[in-house]
Amino acid sequence: MNRQVRRPNLEALYREVDHYIPAKENYRPPRIGISANRKDGLSCIAETYIQSILKAGGVPLLIPVMTDLPALTEIVSHIDGLLLSGGGDINPLYLSDEPIPQLQDVDTFRDEYDLILIRLASNRQIPIMGICRGHQMLNVAFGGSIYQDIHSQIDYELLKHSQSLSREYPSHSVFLEKGETKLRSILKEETVLVNSFHHQAIKEIAPGFISTATAPDGINEGMEHPELPILSVQWHPEAMTSNADELMLELFRYHVQQAVYFHKAKQIHHRILTIDSHTDTPMIFPETFNLGEKEGGKVNLPFMEEGLIDAVFMVAYIPQGERDEKGLNDATAYAIERLKQVKYQEQLNPQRMGIAYTTDDLIRLKQNNQKAVVLGVENGYAIGKELKNLRLFKEMGVSYITLCHNGDNDICDSARGNNEWGGLSPLGKEVVKEMNRLGIMIDLSHAAESTFYDVLAESKQPVIASHSSVRALCDHPRNLSDDQLKALAAHGGVVQICLYKGFINKEEDKASLTDVIAHIEYVIRLVGVDSVGIGSDFDGDGEVLGCSATNELINITVRLLESGYSEEDLRKIWGGNIMRVWRQVQDAAQK
Repeated sequence: MNRQVRRPNLEALYREVDHYIPAKENYRPPRIGISANRKDGLSCIAETYIQSILKAGGVPLLIPVMTDLPALTEIVSHIDGLLLSGGGDINPLYLSDEPIPQLQDVDTFRDEYDLILIRLASNRQIPIMGICRGHQMLNVAFGGSIYQDIHSQIDYELLKHSQSLSREYPSHSVFLEKGETKLRSILKEETVLVNSFHHQAIKEIAPGFISTATAPDGINEGMEHPELPILSVQWHPEAMTSNADELMLELFRYHVQQAVYFHKAKQIHHRILTIDSHTDTPMIFPETFNLGEKEGGKVNLPFMEEGLIDAVFMVAYIPQGERDEKGLNDATAYAIERLKQVKYQEQLNPQRMGIAYTTDDLIRLKQNNQKAVVLGVENGYAIGKELKNLRLFKEMGVSYITLCHNGDNDICDSARGNNEWGGLSPLGKEVVKEMNRLGIMIDLSHAAESTFYDVLAESKQPVIASHSSVRALCDHPRNLSDDQLKALAAHGGVVQICLYKGFINKEEDKASLTDVIAHIEYVIRLVGVDSVGIGSDFDGDGEVLGCSATNELINITVRLLESGYSEEDLRKIWGGNIMRVWRQVQDAAQK
């Protein structure tokens, strides 16, 4: 281990400190928070953790053991990666288990501290790496189970899992699981020699996680999340790294590199406007709903703050119903009531959010460190047969209207309809003209192909598909074909990739963040980066593995950075493209 100490000369030491000038470059080493151990009232850590992070290119920061939530929140908000260190046993009460006699010393205070750190970091999508106890604690935090003592709770012969050798030397081997796992890509070997200091171990892997390494006796030695930046190992790679083990150092290099991408993503989100163009959150509003709190939905102000998302379009969704006088009147009234409920959120949270009616409002709210909510209507059924209702919605602040939903209406045919009109109805053509005149964006998600092309022919302004994906990658009538994507781009419009499982992967249970990135990149390759954005459909069943709520949307940015996209590309994808359309539609209406 490098314990270099300069000659004890105060003048020379101060001269070196005062004359040190950090490199004038954009790169800043990522800050890696290390969870501390707790002994005799001291927050402490083995130097090997610190040295491993330094060797990997990170800046280690020791997080003191405490349970003060405001203080830990502030600390976590300023780190780029979290390393969970080893230590003593975990209190089985956190797993609703009773302690067995073989349980050794537990420190519930440290357990609580670690669990708070994990929750805070995972809510913010901060890369996490767990070591030994940290490996087990991650599993507990995400719903897995552990053996309190493998020697008394497993009824077959085990290896010696608590070695007598010095920590820097390996004592047994582990097998890396086959397939495309992070651990396999890092270590690039089938069998790895590791050290071992534990008697507790993972029993059942947490939901959503996968096993990545196993000892010859079947004890789990590694796990990771296939889509999120979380991995952990049962052994102590930091101790082996101190003995110049380059293979173990690769684990820390990987973690530091993930932290680099995450830091860059955070900085970009601070500089650009990030917009989610479609959420159905008003659909789940109860009477006492407050966007300022985490109340069960996938979109709220805390999630927007954690995920560094600036604006969300919240739509008044109206399911297609009867098209008689009562049904149409009820649809209009329901849309109005939902929009009023959204606007009421501004009264509940005046310091944290505002309703944005223009792109200038978005910019102003961003500058004021407030989140923005933009109003939309999903399903032109709410218009009924009265063009005057378009004026009513415009005066309420609606920025786009989705012409239909699942089923034909009086305006047009739906992708899930019966081809009633062969595209736009005569009323629908008037609706398109009036929306152009009023400066309301036309949204073609849910529209039949015939409707899609009719609107492009009728509209004098670019249009959007607020939450659609690529049919070539997932053959679904709600997705857009290559020809539609090309036509939309040629018309100056934009498709906002939807995170609804069935539009992302035909095998819905496998729909993932990786698939979402594939859809975004497909559009970019086909028609360019000026014609794509993101519309999650959160709270309308939109979610995929690795991106299931607003606080997880920053994972898209990290993945695109890993793929080599620039900040300018991300500015367009995350809001620049839809803002261009929005501004053009509104500006044209004022002429």
